[in-house]
Amino acid sequence: MDRKTRSRLEARTRIIKALAHPSRLFMVEELARGKRCVCELAEMVGADISTVSKHLSLLKSAGVVRDEKRGNQVWYELRCTCVLGFFDCVEAVMDSLAEQEREE
Repeated sequence: MDRKTRSRLEARTRIIKALAHPSRLFMVEELARGKRCVCELAEMVGADISTVSKHLSLLKSAGVVRDEKRGNQVWYELRCTCVLGFFDCVEAVMDSLAEQEREE
């Protein structure tokens, strides 16, 4: 594998790893519905603001979300809604596996 290919694959890996947590997946799904402040997401997830902020920071550094400061609050939104297409693909794989299991 050449250096350019490895670099591209490592970048993909960073994004996938950023999504690889149930709370972060939940937040991405919620952000697909519109901007949310950290306090709203913390309440929805059922975690403290510090924990949710760390999750959001990881998603931001991976390029999945972006933030906007409004006074004392920080609001987040999806940077690229195409990530939802990835979720559709994951659901299709899950459905395929479930169908295979039913056939066995």
